[in-house]
Amino acid sequence: MCATCGCGETHSHPHDVITLEEKVLARNDEIAWANRSRLESLGVRAVNLMSSPGSGKTTLLERTIGDLGGRRTIAVVEGDQETALDADRIRRTGVDVVQVNTGAGCHLDASMLDRALDDLDPAPKTLLFVENVGNLVCPALFDLGESGKVVIISVTEGTDKPLKYPYMFAAADLVVINKLDLLPYVDFDVDACRLHVASVNPAASVITVSATRGDNLTEWYGWLFS
Repeated sequence: MCATCGCGETHSHPHDVITLEEKVLARNDEIAWANRSRLESLGVRAVNLMSSPGSGKTTLLERTIGDLGGRRTIAVVEGDQETALDADRIRRTGVDVVQVNTGAGCHLDASMLDRALDDLDPAPKTLLFVENVGNLVCPALFDLGESGKVVIISVTEGTDKPLKYPYMFAAADLVVINKLDLLPYVDFDVDACRLHVASVNPAASVITVSATRGDNLTEWYGWLFS
């Protein structure tokens, strides 16, 4: 018998789900606070990269490591549901990387980052990139203890993505519009996308880049060291 409504069925109720979600997020926030304290004590800047699959996160990371590797120690936490393909790409750049496979999970959480930090043991002043699972919904809900949240969108996606996924863009400190080199071949309005971002998050900065061609990467690097 259901203890909540007294019926003869065994089932959950909406408020049960909400209570469970609140407990999960509360526990996550506790671990995120500990992660943030740990990283700040080391002077580590941790950047959480979030996007849909195929936005160019890994390509941007490879380019960034190649350009900045001599200026600061860089380390990477790679999040994927399966495989170590992206981690292998990053490992070939020569930086330390830890792969986190989430299985059926659609995001990284604070406890996953905590364990990854134990494996990485980042040196003081490290620039740490956390490449989250490709998803524009779940990662927005989970604080990892990062220094900043970056949402990457490519011009091959819809101009209206910020309106369709407002919680993700509302969580962003920076929005990177990537793949400018493909702009002549797709229907994407950069100015309209900027306005959409501003409508859900007036505080977010927006920059446009091409990770493959190198367009405007000085703006990206300027934000990383700001």
